[in-house]
Amino acid sequence: MNKEQYYNLGRKLTKEERKELFKIYEETKDVEIREVLIEEHLYIAEILSKKYAGRGIDFDDIYQVASMGLIYAIDRYDLSKGYEFSSFATPTIIGEIKKYFRDKGWTIRVPRRIQELSKKINDAKVYLAQRDQKTPTAEDIAEYLGTTPEEILETIEASKVYSPQSLDVSYDSGGDDKEINLSDLIGENEEYFEKIEVNDFLEKAMSGLNEVEKTILMDRYFNKKTQIAIAEKLDISQMTVSRIEKKVLKKLRKEIEKTMEV
Repeated sequence: MNKEQYYNLGRKLTKEERKELFKIYEETKDVEIREVLIEEHLYIAEILSKKYAGRGIDFDDIYQVASMGLIYAIDRYDLSKGYEFSSFATPTIIGEIKKYFRDKGWTIRVPRRIQELSKKINDAKVYLAQRDQKTPTAEDIAEYLGTTPEEILETIEASKVYSPQSLDVSYDSGGDDKEINLSDLIGENEEYFEKIEVNDFLEKAMSGLNEVEKTILMDRYFNKKTQIAIAEKLDISQMTVSRIEKKVLKKLRKEIEKTMEV
């Protein structure tokens, strides 16, 4: 299939088609080919953007930075080295996002109303703490300033983005001598984030199996079937199923060992 046939397919490309496109792009540096590759892999940028969302910078801005990281990864990807693209792209994109947080985190702006109320809240906290000899609640501060507890809480939360910390800041982990970086603590877990490399590994490993081996692997470890049930389904003996299963697991172990050596 030449490059023209990849446009207007009306569907997502297969793994082999994406590899073929990477080969064509490596040889030609065709901008249109790069556009197709970007579109095919934007889901990676989206997943990683969600991991860092909700920390004072708009998701759209993070997503734009992640998309730029994706483009850098596409330009630098070397198919001949044997890495799956998602495994190569992920650290590149995360690096761009972290760099953006470092460079832009201190320039975040909030409305003037929030700025002014935030200063009043800080002054009120000091005054009320001294007057009442206890830490004032949101209700105490709201009553003193003539506003609502909801507005106090909103302002306190919004004011946090005024003094964002470097992602390289380290904290004592408490139980041992190890330190934890802030970058390891922020963000939300994305349901499919951890599955990207696992899926890539399984696709690569299963591409070397025949149909019987794939059926046994899927039924045993994904569909939770017994060897007897699989033997009846394939019209072979249980001993044969056991032998093939061991053979498949040996292949997978070799793939894992090769992956760890890379």
